[in-house]
Amino acid sequence: MGKIHERIDGRLRTFIEEQQMFFTATAPLGGDGTINLSPKGLTGSFAVLDEQTVAYLDFAGSNAETIAHLRENGRITLMWCAFQGPPNIVRVHGRGEPVFRDDPRFKELLACFPDVDPSRHGLRAIIVVTAELVRDTCGYAVPFMTYDEDRDLHARRFEREDDESLDGYFHKKEHIASSIDGLPGLPLPLPPTP
Repeated sequence: MGKIHERIDGRLRTFIEEQQMFFTATAPLGGDGTINLSPKGLTGSFAVLDEQTVAYLDFAGSNAETIAHLRENGRITLMWCAFQGPPNIVRVHGRGEPVFRDDPRFKELLACFPDVDPSRHGLRAIIVVTAELVRDTCGYAVPFMTYDEDRDLHARRFEREDDESLDGYFHKKEHIASSIDGLPGLPLPLPPTP
């Protein structure tokens, strides 16, 4: 039913890159902390960097739970489901790191996402994940669903923000500078876009 893979390549990489959405899961170290599970899906916002490393763009609009958990312990799982075609589920268990705008690696990493205009989405960070365990399973119970198109609501909401107003938005919004459980979240003030 399931198989463990040494690397993200071949049909596994093709499968991941063809999916329109994926999910991220993180948790704090404390047993009473809040587990976070988030859908991701803007076309072009995910990239396979090499056979062990993937990355995705982290945008404004939600809390900063993933960033807070990664800053505390680095644990993350990414999951893709086949909603069309043959059934399949792929999980990448690994160590993640938020690369913020003022990090020297940010500009080079951003070049890996040529199909996304980050100024339209309130880009906060780039999440880089190094795979420790890659596995797929059958996905027999995942329903068929069709992809129509990306929603334009996110871009319409955040394209009117510049760096200064986006920083103001983050300062006013609860659970951005710190997580629901009080862990350090997005470092503020927000550095300018490089």
